[in-house]
Amino acid sequence: MKPVPPILWQPDAARIERATITRYARWLAETRGLETGAYEELWEWSTTELEAFWASLWDFFDVQASEPFERVLGSRSMPGAQWFPGTRLNYAEHVFRRRDPSRVALRHASELRPLTETSWGELSEATRRCAAALRAAGIVPGDRVVAYLPNILEATVAFHACASIGATWSSCSPDFGVRSVVDRFAQIEPRLLLTIDGYRYGGRDHDRLDVVRSLQRAMPTLERTIVLGYLDPDPRLDGLDRATSWADFVAEAGDEPLSFAQLPFDHPLWVLYSSGTTGLPKAIVHGHGGILLELLKKLHLHVDAQAEDRLFWFTTTGWMMWNFLNGGLLTEGSIVLYDGNPGHPGLGTLWDLAEEAGITCFGTSASYVAACMKDGISPRRGRDLSRLAAIGSTGSPLSPEGFDWVYRELGPDVWLFSTSGGTDLCTAFVGGVPTVPVYRGELQARALGARVEAWAPDGVSVVGEVGELVITEPMPSMPVRFWGDDDGSRYRASYFDTFPGVWRHGDWIEITDRGTAIITGRSDATINRGGIRMGTAEIYRAVLSLDEIVDALVVDLPREGTQGYMPLFVVLRPGTALDDELVARIRVRIREDCSPRHVPDEVRAVPAVPRTLSGKVLEVPVKRILAGEPADRALSRDSLADPDALRPFEALAAEWQGSGTAGA
Repeated sequence: MKPVPPILWQPDAARIERATITRYARWLAETRGLETGAYEELWEWSTTELEAFWASLWDFFDVQASEPFERVLGSRSMPGAQWFPGTRLNYAEHVFRRRDPSRVALRHASELRPLTETSWGELSEATRRCAAALRAAGIVPGDRVVAYLPNILEATVAFHACASIGATWSSCSPDFGVRSVVDRFAQIEPRLLLTIDGYRYGGRDHDRLDVVRSLQRAMPTLERTIVLGYLDPDPRLDGLDRATSWADFVAEAGDEPLSFAQLPFDHPLWVLYSSGTTGLPKAIVHGHGGILLELLKKLHLHVDAQAEDRLFWFTTTGWMMWNFLNGGLLTEGSIVLYDGNPGHPGLGTLWDLAEEAGITCFGTSASYVAACMKDGISPRRGRDLSRLAAIGSTGSPLSPEGFDWVYRELGPDVWLFSTSGGTDLCTAFVGGVPTVPVYRGELQARALGARVEAWAPDGVSVVGEVGELVITEPMPSMPVRFWGDDDGSRYRASYFDTFPGVWRHGDWIEITDRGTAIITGRSDATINRGGIRMGTAEIYRAVLSLDEIVDALVVDLPREGTQGYMPLFVVLRPGTALDDELVARIRVRIREDCSPRHVPDEVRAVPAVPRTLSGKVLEVPVKRILAGEPADRALSRDSLADPDALRPFEALAAEWQGSGTAGA
């Protein structure tokens, strides 16, 4: 039996008492006669009595609908579950209802703009004007509005304006290249484009008007383009077709009040996209009602956002965490936006923001935590972070050493919740619970309403063993559909081909007998050597424990007549050489920490590891390139944070092909 890791944090009685999930459990007892003890009992009820659970959230959060629902689940099948048929509502209505116009709704800063506060009154008026301008431009429910905008106030305003009138929103970060944007936006045939003239990142200005011209040419359905002067208050519109400045656009707004179109539960709220690393990105449609219920649940019961909280997550508009962060406006707390390079002028930039904005919940990625560890960052040194009460981590598994760093550097009273979920459901279905302990290296629990299990290849649920992460019961925020996938075949192939009727997510997970979880990496990037399966995250943890290594990527290539060929690629700290002594220490560390069978056949230094714009390591596309597939077929270069990171792998593939040693 594996040893139980140490508890790093335990909520005290006061924290448990004030948690919204505690109030919810008492409300269930008072109104439903349901008595639950430990969190696991509440989770079990929520994932077996689906209709009772989701109906209870509807009542607990006082969801407003102009038409009542006929029943909670019209169909329970997956795919194809039918939630709350007959009802009509609006996501944005729940954001703006019952607001004190003088209270702060959000704080926002960027490399171009100082930290600024926006009140609920100001946000409501800006949203009203934008919605009225959209209507004046002929936008009606169901039309698609696409945004090539950074994570700034105007993006939040425009999204809520679209939601209020029933238009479908979709966004990309302006660091996406032309092909990557077109691959996403062109699928949904937008009528209107919202864009900036350029942006600043890492202290450098990047003009994007040439990109906008290319987007217009590539998307003939565009009838109008609205340009926000982000670099220049008076942006140049020459050479753009049917373009208007943001200032002139909102000036077209009439005096009509902010109103909310009443829409079916599954009416498209937004379209998100898979990473696009292999082929055309999947255009994932989420509905008003499903996202509303999921984010009400997640932000209140799991993140525990309350009136005094200021929620931050470092993200761009091209990652689902932007949508999730804006869901914080459904709570009594406020949110904090930031646009810019988190490492400019140094990795302390976001910690400076945490102090200045008074952030209480600091959301980031595991890779950012690892970078701070490697760079010797001490967030509390010279900063007052006394308001900081919680750290959220997502994007990839947070190593046990990452847990240690958070508690060493930020103190024993900080609640660290590592989470795992996906763009597919726009939520985390394993992660934080404010009333249970934090064990080193583990995610606290499975989320309410998310029947997450670890399955062996034969479809048997296992505990205490690594298995495929599956979801065996439907959730309201599962995709309504993929855009353009009229017969649903691509949707079914993405999640339901392996276990019919059961969602297979593509991660390896272990559920412990304590109800905690450990994510060990993508199941399609797992390395099976001699029958021993190991997630790549475990190998990276071992390698990155060496001070000389700042990043790593490992793949296992099939080669005829062998058990396979497993090269390890490492990014070295400046001034370090990959000599025989370092290679030997890497091999020893993997042998001791992982297994002798996972010692790499070769170690090579590369300038950078290929990652998506959201920070995910691209093991599978690299594996395909090294096996001889052309890079432009293996992935979309515009989906990479640094397209040049592919060059060493392309060169190696060419070298291997020339010598006849390429992967089979």
